[in-house]
Amino acid sequence: MEAAVAVIVVLALLGVGMAGVYAVAPGPGPLGVWPYLSGGRPAEQALSRYHVRYYAASLVFLAFEMEMVFMYPWALVVAEVGTTAVVEMFVFLGLLMAGVVYAWREGAFRWS
Repeated sequence: MEAAVAVIVVLALLGVGMAGVYAVAPGPGPLGVWPYLSGGRPAEQALSRYHVRYYAASLVFLAFEMEMVFMYPWALVVAEVGTTAVVEMFVFLGLLMAGVVYAWREGAFRWS
């Protein structure tokens, strides 16, 4: 019963939000095709290419993000699980470090 009420409230709020967007959004005229979130005209196309070094940097960033995603729950249960959890975390960190060393050797951290 409570879940049904929560779903109804969420759908009502969603409807109010969408109605507000349609009420204030520009129509199909000349203002409707301009960007309106940041207010500035775009300097280049939306499908312009990025330099390949940004991809390598983003992969290294994702590796460190995945490290944090797994380390927080691990830190909560490491005292209960014991030595096995510590060994597993060091294996995981070793794998991440191998990826970082590989990226370093390939020049992912060099910006010139």
